[in-house]
Amino acid sequence: MSFVVGKVVNFWNSYKVGISLVSIESCVVKIPGIHVIMDVKTKRRGVIENGNGGEDKVMANLIANGDDVGPLVRLSFEMGRPEGLLHQLTYVVKQKEAEIEEMCKTHYDEFILAVDELRGVLVDAEKLKSELQSDNFKLQQVGSTLLAKLEGLLELYSIRKNITEAVEVSKSCIQVLELCVKCNSHISEGQFYSALKTLDLIEKSCTQNIPAKTLKEVIEKRIPVIKLHIEKKMCIQVNEWMVDIRSSAKNIGETAIGLAVTVRQKDQEMLEQQRKVEEQSISGLGDLGYSLDAEEVEEDSVLQFDLTPLYRSYHIHDCLGILNKFREYYYTNRLLQLNSDLEITSAQPFVESYQTYFAQIAGFFIVEDRVLRTTGGLLEADQAETMWQTAVTKMTSLLEEQFSCMESAPHLLLVKDYVTLFGSTLKHYGYEISTFLDVLDSSCDKYHMLLLEECRQQTVDVFGNDPYDQMEIKKETDYENIVLSFNLQASDIMPEFPYIAPFSSMVPDTCRIVRSFIKGSVDFLSYGIQVNFFEVVKKYLDKFLIDVLNVTLLEKINSGNITEPQLMQIAANITVLERACDFFLRHAAQLCGIPVRSVGRPQATLTAKVVLKTSREAAFIALQSLVNTKISEFMNLSDSVNWTPEETNENGNDYIHEVIIYLDSFMSPAQQILPLDSVYRVGSGAFEHISNSIVAAFSSDSVKRFNVNAVINIEYDLQIIENFAEERFYSAGLGEMYNEVSFKNCLVEARQLVNLLLSSQPESFLNPDIWEKNYYALEIKKVAAILDKFKDSPDGIFGSLANKNAKQSARKKSMDVLKKRLKDFSTIARRRTRKVEQRLNLGFHGNWDFLIYGFAGDEDECAR
Repeated sequence: MSFVVGKVVNFWNSYKVGISLVSIESCVVKIPGIHVIMDVKTKRRGVIENGNGGEDKVMANLIANGDDVGPLVRLSFEMGRPEGLLHQLTYVVKQKEAEIEEMCKTHYDEFILAVDELRGVLVDAEKLKSELQSDNFKLQQVGSTLLAKLEGLLELYSIRKNITEAVEVSKSCIQVLELCVKCNSHISEGQFYSALKTLDLIEKSCTQNIPAKTLKEVIEKRIPVIKLHIEKKMCIQVNEWMVDIRSSAKNIGETAIGLAVTVRQKDQEMLEQQRKVEEQSISGLGDLGYSLDAEEVEEDSVLQFDLTPLYRSYHIHDCLGILNKFREYYYTNRLLQLNSDLEITSAQPFVESYQTYFAQIAGFFIVEDRVLRTTGGLLEADQAETMWQTAVTKMTSLLEEQFSCMESAPHLLLVKDYVTLFGSTLKHYGYEISTFLDVLDSSCDKYHMLLLEECRQQTVDVFGNDPYDQMEIKKETDYENIVLSFNLQASDIMPEFPYIAPFSSMVPDTCRIVRSFIKGSVDFLSYGIQVNFFEVVKKYLDKFLIDVLNVTLLEKINSGNITEPQLMQIAANITVLERACDFFLRHAAQLCGIPVRSVGRPQATLTAKVVLKTSREAAFIALQSLVNTKISEFMNLSDSVNWTPEETNENGNDYIHEVIIYLDSFMSPAQQILPLDSVYRVGSGAFEHISNSIVAAFSSDSVKRFNVNAVINIEYDLQIIENFAEERFYSAGLGEMYNEVSFKNCLVEARQLVNLLLSSQPESFLNPDIWEKNYYALEIKKVAAILDKFKDSPDGIFGSLANKNAKQSARKKSMDVLKKRLKDFSTIARRRTRKVEQRLNLGFHGNWDFLIYGFAGDEDECAR
């Protein structure tokens, strides 16, 4: 169709410019029997007429050959010589006419016929021409309509082309706009990664497929705005995540620390089972094995917290090409959060907030560890280490400050225990915790100082509330809790109940305090820097037993408001506490995980055991001193005894009965409370003091003189006390243990003095053999002073007359001889003493009696 239209258009255009569709010269005339083709071209002829020779010939040849003569015509007119061209054309015309004439002559007949035919052809041609003109007119009429339609069609073709191009452009724009709508949808739905991918497609379309310049410019301007919007949205999401993860950090830390507690408990159970197996294998109970169920706990499954917003934001910032900016943003904000978490509020005491504080920090670093391991570069290891060191510096400073202000050992222990759990939790995640352990180790002395002080107060309260009566244990369970649990039993045989223990309630209460002290010490030292801390526990245990328990005992002993039964009970309690020291040491070893066999060696014993033994001695000394004081109150002989009576009293003086009553009240509980050796010691001390008191009464300055009746009365008193001493000695069951030296032997000095004063031959005192046998307990100096006061007969009217008139008896003579010889001996002794003092230049201030006693058996010196 387009081809036909094109031909019609060409025909119409040719018609319009006057080009005739019919040319006689180009028509083919068909005459029946004769085919004559009319052509202006004729045969070339070799006839060249006379004329302008070469130029005319050239023109003729060009025309004959049908070549274009236009350039020659143009050249002739340009050169201004058209005459030559006309001449040549004239020549050519003439030449053609000559050819025609010659042809006509040659073909005259044929020509005539041809002319005739030509005339017929002309007629036909005219007819044909008219027909052509008619057809041409019709064609012109029809062509005008078609031409109008053709022009409309061409316009439609142009419109269709434009529309097609517009449709293609619209399709491209629609695709871009659809991507924009899709991008907006992703942004509104929070699918920022998809939005960025769509945005990348839009950017590629902008540079390649968007012919609309305005739309392209708008999109190019909006793309950075959209990216900035996505960045802000992601920052908002990250900020919200940071707020959420900070609020969840406490729960995360508490959960992780709870897992550490579980692990610690399992470790303790394992150590306990191992210790029991070792003890049983040592005791020969057979080969016993134990097994532990190790359950691996996947912490990531327990510690569940969502890092998806952070991963998303990290990836989107990576797509935006601003990953370093996001890394810096994340690190800066998390560091600000950490510094805020590290600040402790003053509105709440530290002992009430420390768990929340450390759980928050633990949760923070657990999250950071997960971020470091899973985000692939969001947080650098150096940044995590910097945050950890910042936290360590502030937390150690806080701990040091808080520990220095704490006044309660349990509070310090609770904080320490939680800090060690905090440290072990973060150590599991690869954080270095040695600084924390150093701080805890430096607070060891402070903790034990507080613990000692609290235990001191508890001990003082126990001592103050103790009635110092022997405990009555009524049930076997009570016996196990009070006696067996502290290894206080003297025998492995279970006693009959009710059972009277040899100690008061102070002992088990004190043992509980000591056990709690050991537990507190071990708890504090556990999970610290020192792995084997048994020696440290032993050191503080010794310190407690010596500086607290022993000092409290001594304060109680020396308080002055204590009775003899209380002192006896304290002495008995100390004996039991000495035995309990071995239990304390074993218990400490057990808690420290040390085999008990390693503490059974002699060199492993506590120093406090020796110190308690010394305190027991101090208790006995105090008891002896108190008993002696009481006895001295009863035996104020210088005031309560008549030293110059006129007659004797076989019933003894009144004081001796009071002494017997006191000794009975004293010895009876002593036999129940104290062991036999202690009973013997206290009793012998009491009777020895009685003896010393009797001797001291004779030598007292307040007794100026005494007579024989006074000595006889003292003899009666001495017999009474000796009988009591013998009875108590054997009734207490001491006869088998101390057969050679009984209570009666403790009265030997008083007995020998009375025997000497009542002796018929007192001068035999100076006989070494007799002295060594009968008077070895007497001191010569004391005897000399006492004999100076002794008057053989009682004072009185009749006694004086009898003495004046009576004959001096042999006993008196012997006594006078003894007095004289002792006086001489004293003079020699004083002389020798002065010489020694001069030699020593008065630099010796000790007891000079040894110098005097050294001359006791030297009769020759005494005689001289």
